[in-house]
Amino acid sequence: MASAAARLMAEDGIADFAFAKRKAARSLGLPDGTRMPDNAEIEAELRTYQRLFQDDEQSARIAHLRQKAADLMAILQRFNPYLTGSVLDGTAGRYAEIDIQLFADSAKDVEIFLLNKHIDYAHSVPRTDRAEAVLSVQADAADAGIVANLVVYPPQVERIALKTRDGRIRERARLDAVLELLAAPRGSDSPCPG
Repeated sequence: MASAAARLMAEDGIADFAFAKRKAARSLGLPDGTRMPDNAEIEAELRTYQRLFQDDEQSARIAHLRQKAADLMAILQRFNPYLTGSVLDGTAGRYAEIDIQLFADSAKDVEIFLLNKHIDYAHSVPRTDRAEAVLSVQADAADAGIVANLVVYPPQVERIALKTRDGRIRERARLDAVLELLAAPRGSDSPCPG
């Protein structure tokens, strides 16, 4: 089931592990209550699938999305931005969104900054209680398909190791680390340099 869920994530652009598991179970005709693989198993299968079937496309996609993330992070430096999620870890699918954590006294500070920079944004629902807001922006004016989710946290949360839904520490990288990733030779498996 892990490989079926990974294939769905790679081919259909599904970003939600739980949804991919349910859809894979249905497509395989498995009964309710079937043990589901954990997210780490699916992520390993996803990496394998992308390496086997989407290698060149995947490498170009990741480099493009990381560059767009770096451009946006440079603009947002005053809010201590960190890249996180599938663009950082290298598993971003065809329809992946860029996830950037920001740290500000108030989400309004970020909103005012975006307005002053003439960057349109929309509010999205935070996936965690710690986040004050999620502001979705177009990461590339020429490509409306590239969305960046700016997740705004209070400053004190920056020192906390945030976790994923399945309890793993969420990897994150500052702008200098993202630039190192962009400069690294193609095929580097390490999401975080150093």
